[in-house]
Amino acid sequence: MKQRLQRMLPNAESVRSNRWLRWLGPALHHPQLWRITRRGVALGVALGIFFGLLIPVAQIPLSAAAAVVLRANIPTAIASTLVTNPVTFAPIYYAAYHLGAMLIGDDGSLRNLESAQTESVDSSWIERIAALGKPLLLGLLILASSMGALSYLLISGLWRLKISLAWRRRRRRLSANRNGKEG
Repeated sequence: MKQRLQRMLPNAESVRSNRWLRWLGPALHHPQLWRITRRGVALGVALGIFFGLLIPVAQIPLSAAAAVVLRANIPTAIASTLVTNPVTFAPIYYAAYHLGAMLIGDDGSLRNLESAQTESVDSSWIERIAALGKPLLLGLLILASSMGALSYLLISGLWRLKISLAWRRRRRRLSANRNGKEG
């Protein structure tokens, strides 16, 4: 599994040569940032999902910088920012808006969504998102935080389970070998 994950993720040199990440410079050379460990991968995915959901632009540099600071796995942090893409962007932001509006309980803010949808095509997407205001920001913050934490717990738990099952199989195999030699 480790080898398959390493093949799918970008390598150290490709990330170091990326023009958006070059400003991190020598910080990208720390070996802990490239090792596939339970904590590093789980934290990298959590950071990538957090920044991928929360911030619509510059997700990769921000998640890479946070991974450097927190010593998480950089390739998984970068790859997991792709949770938002042209296909998932609209449903995620729509759900975040409704979550925020429900928590705020502001019915007037629903009119902001309708007016943002009916604006002319000339207005930029940033202006349309800004028109949605507090409910969207609250919903995005809650979604990003909860999904980041959930992904950390899920990956960490699954990793521990896999290791536990491997150790159990190994003990059974050793026990069967000992019993076979004694009998």
